[in-house]
Amino acid sequence: MRHPFIAGTAVLVLSVAAAAGQARTVGFSTDTCDHDYSTPYDVDLTAAGLSFHRTDGEPAKIFLHDGALRVDGKDMAVSRSDAEALRRYEDGVRKLFPQVAEIAREGVQMGFSAMTSVTLTFADGDQRASMLEKLKRKQAQALREIDEGIGAGHWSANRMTETFAGSVSDSVGELVGSVTSGAVSAALSGDSAKVAALQARAESLDKTMDREMDKRSHALEAKTKAICPRLNELAELQRGWKVRLDNGKPLELMTIKPKHSDDDDSDEDEHKKVASS
Repeated sequence: MRHPFIAGTAVLVLSVAAAAGQARTVGFSTDTCDHDYSTPYDVDLTAAGLSFHRTDGEPAKIFLHDGALRVDGKDMAVSRSDAEALRRYEDGVRKLFPQVAEIAREGVQMGFSAMTSVTLTFADGDQRASMLEKLKRKQAQALREIDEGIGAGHWSANRMTETFAGSVSDSVGELVGSVTSGAVSAALSGDSAKVAALQARAESLDKTMDREMDKRSHALEAKTKAICPRLNELAELQRGWKVRLDNGKPLELMTIKPKHSDDDDSDEDEHKKVASS
């Protein structure tokens, strides 16, 4: 009985970790996305326009607003049709940011809600109070970073990764250590009543969390899927414009790759086709 209980507890906590970590990739690819989407740029959205910038690669900075385009400080001539496409692209990105921010917030809240449920179930006394306070602080920190980042019009993949690594993943790691330590101690104590009580807590939590997380994850999934039509539209605009850089390459603000590819080379070939279309 002892080993299955310990293993079951570990699986339960790892499930919480997975739920918390899902928000890292939310919004880039679901069944309703035509392709997998990403961008090599950090993006700043302000009233003055839309800025794409990076420290590795060229062009380093692209700025567009109301159909006008500037690349690395140089104004670029664009056709009337391309100006309209750039105008629509900017509008699409402006509408996308609040949706991504909302999904990121809900992903964080869902992850911390699950960790709080685990803490309330397995931790006792001073340990419970201390862990709950830490989770509360970490959640507030993660939400604040989202609000100051994508929520304020500033997208950075590195910043989003740091938010989840620093706030969510650290909390999961601490929680795993605490819960598994308690489970091992109970199992090794030889106290069958204590082991049975912990087993009952785990089974009750498993059922409760399954219902709650299933409901919330379905709601989050629906919001995630709603993003893909907008990403599909941005991809079509990028494919359609004829804007070329000084080196002759097409203006590419987002990377478009085929979904579920088993071959990196085929991904690269498709990417080249898209970029040259």
